[in-house]
Amino acid sequence: MIIKSAEFQCSNTRTDKLPPPELPEYAFIGRSNVGKSSLINMLVQKKGLAKTSQTPGKTQLINHFLINENWQLVDLPGYGYAKTSKSNRGEWQKFISFYLRNRENLQCVFVLIDSRLDPQKIDIEFCSWLGENGLPFQLIFTKADKQSHVKSDQNVAKFRKSLLEIFEEVPMHYITSAETQQGRDEILNFIGDLNKSFTR
Repeated sequence: MIIKSAEFQCSNTRTDKLPPPELPEYAFIGRSNVGKSSLINMLVQKKGLAKTSQTPGKTQLINHFLINENWQLVDLPGYGYAKTSKSNRGEWQKFISFYLRNRENLQCVFVLIDSRLDPQKIDIEFCSWLGENGLPFQLIFTKADKQSHVKSDQNVAKFRKSLLEIFEEVPMHYITSAETQQGRDEILNFIGDLNKSFTR
């Protein structure tokens, strides 16, 4: 897929204010410091589209971006580590889970995992929640350029093994780097294929 345009649409904490569910939509979510904004900017080749920050938990809204005028990319608040009150965190979780369970044009949830780490309980639990709610998801392992291919492959294998304790089969995964653009074509090709079969 060639990215011809990528524009910010809107930010919301209210699911009733989201854009009409007329285009295929793909949500990106992960722990607060997983490199989500950098990955999104790499995918659409537009530096600064998703706001990157040194402070984990910067994304506190549902951010919609219109890509190629025919699909939507959604940047969801990161889970874990955000410096905010428990009540605020509870509100976020409520509106994120409501969005994920009820957004009728949502085609896939991309769960971002730091490829440098052993399996994290919070990531496993979130994948389990997606499975329990029947939501299609795929795994994106980030920051692969920060270590050897062997180490990335080992950590991916460990994560997949952890998921096999919950799931009969593990969804597809991509190993990525925002620096080297590794994994970009594979993710965009997958989205392009799903877009072809989308019906309103």
